[in-house]
Amino acid sequence: MKKRVAVLISGRGSNMTALIEAARTQDYPAEIVVVVSNRPQALGLVRAREAGIATALIDHKMFGKDREAFERALDAELQAKRIEIVCLAGFMRLLTPWFVNRWSGRMINIHPALLPQFKGLDTHRRALEAGVKQHGATVHFVGVEMDDGPVIVQEPVAVREGDTEATLAARVLEVEHRLYPQALRMVAEGRK
Repeated sequence: MKKRVAVLISGRGSNMTALIEAARTQDYPAEIVVVVSNRPQALGLVRAREAGIATALIDHKMFGKDREAFERALDAELQAKRIEIVCLAGFMRLLTPWFVNRWSGRMINIHPALLPQFKGLDTHRRALEAGVKQHGATVHFVGVEMDDGPVIVQEPVAVREGDTEATLAARVLEVEHRLYPQALRMVAEGRK
């Protein structure tokens, strides 16, 4: 039986698209059941529908500052779809301990850096400013702290002379699109 997966997005959904493509192969152990966004204008919702995937919108703004009410609505959607694994793919919300603990060991995230380096936003700019020789991407189980939790898989990307944020980001994104489906396969097969 393929594991039932929800992908949570806030934007264009490029990593979501990589997961959808991987899940189309016969031997892939996971099925993308629903794509959920917290932003009505997320381009990824259109892409998911075009790929024949069910979508749901749970606009965080409708809940004001009540983060847990938003997360309870999100959790209800995931439960209704009998989701087994949650993949965060550019989901730009900090999750409360209640939600993280509820999905502990079943929620994964992709981050454009070699964690624990460069947690948070603007990872490529900060990597260039720090003068590191290696940057990269990490897929990890989601922990209570931001961009924390056990690493599933990482892949380095060499920082080249003359790199800009855009050139480095493009190479890291290529790695992300390969790495995330690999990590989801590992989790779905129980190898992580």
